Amino acid sequence: MTPLSARSRRAVAIPAGMALAAALAVLPGSASAAPADGGAETTARTAAEGESLSYVVNVRPGKGTSARVGKAIARAGGTVVQAYDKIGVIVVHATDPGFAERIRGVKGVQSAGATRTAPLPSAATTDVGAPQELTPRQMKAAEAEAEEDEDPLQPLQWDLPAIKADRAHEVSLGSDKVTVAVIDTGVDDTHPDLAPNFDREASVNCVAGKPDTSDGAWRPGEGESPHGTHVAGEIAAAKNGVGVTGVAPGVKVSGIKVSTVDGWFYTEAVVCGFMWAAEHGVEVTNNSYYVDPWMFNCTNDPDQKALVEALTRATRYAERKGAVNVAAAGNSNFDLASDSIIDNSSPNDSTPVERDIDPSVCPDIPTQLPGVVTVSSTGAKGLKSSFSNYGKGVIDIAAPGGDSTAYQPPEAPATSGLILGPLPGDRYGYMAGTSMASPHVAGVAALIKSTHPWAPPAVVKALLKAQADRKSCDDPYDINGDGEADAVCEGGRYGNGFYGAGLTDALDAVKR
Repeated sequence: MTPLSARSRRAVAIPAGMALAAALAVLPGSASAAPADGGAETTARTAAEGESLSYVVNVRPGKGTSARVGKAIARAGGTVVQAYDKIGVIVVHATDPGFAERIRGVKGVQSAGATRTAPLPSAATTDVGAPQELTPRQMKAAEAEAEEDEDPLQPLQWDLPAIKADRAHEVSLGSDKVTVAVIDTGVDDTHPDLAPNFDREASVNCVAGKPDTSDGAWRPGEGESPHGTHVAGEIAAAKNGVGVTGVAPGVKVSGIKVSTVDGWFYTEAVVCGFMWAAEHGVEVTNNSYYVDPWMFNCTNDPDQKALVEALTRATRYAERKGAVNVAAAGNSNFDLASDSIIDNSSPNDSTPVERDIDPSVCPDIPTQLPGVVTVSSTGAKGLKSSFSNYGKGVIDIAAPGGDSTAYQPPEAPATSGLILGPLPGDRYGYMAGTSMASPHVAGVAALIKSTHPWAPPAVVKALLKAQADRKSCDDPYDINGDGEADAVCEGGRYGNGFYGAGLTDALDAVKR
């Protein structure tokens, strides 16, 4: 099987006649393209003189250094948008295309880089796909199959019994003292399946790189992606006799909007998102996206290096403040443990340049950042999803993310191999991708935190792995049945490239 294109990490085209399923994953952002060999030489930016670009400037944490560098930023023609003094990251706008190079020479600046190759505002969006919306007839049929203790659409959720979440709910629904932050495209908190569990205090709009706390700023606008709403429902849709049931239907969920109207996730917004989560007592963050515009950020490129550094600081800070950070592995069927991957879609906000990269030098972020729980996707038959990235030593754990119904059909009464969840406007629909796998693990992490409220992130992560159901490699892995291996799994039952420690287990999370 040929790996999906880089852009497919935004939208997974499920084969065999299935609808496009929006499925964001995890990757990087910067402003100058590395050449085809992944080296440090950069290409010219697309922003012309006079057009504004966004930058991150990394300094020693603390107000003193930040203030001194802030004066130098002003002298260099930059405007400070937000200074995150606790991690030493400053968000800056500047019109001089040479701003980053100039500011790197300032005393106290450790790294600096543009977060995009297109000027502000961002370039036109790519198609992020569309969910397969549930019809009234399908909803009525599902309701007829529902048991007395099930929400009406739960019979279509094959993913819940796959991780024993249905049995876990007989023991515990999770604690309302635990909040999972959905760092994503925005969450529709007015949806009847989300309103009961929504945490407004932990919600915000971070698109500009600084918090916007105006009422409803965390919601997706008209025509924007439903992705974040779907993800939030997978985690914490209330068990309230309406629609679907989340993995942890008793915990709280918040919306941290970090994507632009055009659907871009830039570094300054994501840094803001992690910092907001950290400062508002969030126990788990879910990250089903990649940071634009680079699929992989090469640390031998000065711009991309700065973006990796800024996001590493932000994720580490969030973990120090008590958050477990969970991220999707991506949808390109790439082996993230290999030493050579062809990235032909970066930068995706201007003109892509083909690069042969080594992911150990050019990590996929945030999924390959230190301490982040990296999640691969499985289908209804429990096999690695056809699109899911993998890699021994990279994948921590697996969870249901869906797959083509033709490849992995579910057992009745479920009818689709994709994942069902809420959509804005009181609707429901199917989506697929590692984007849908990650929230299952985030939900289980929330159940673990509910069971062990004093457990720090390191213990929650250890329990996620220890409680996972072991899965051996599939050999050979021929998901489309054409007689050729579509990916190669390395490792044993207790740790391999397809499933990491195994399939996440919700029942053990509430019993052990």
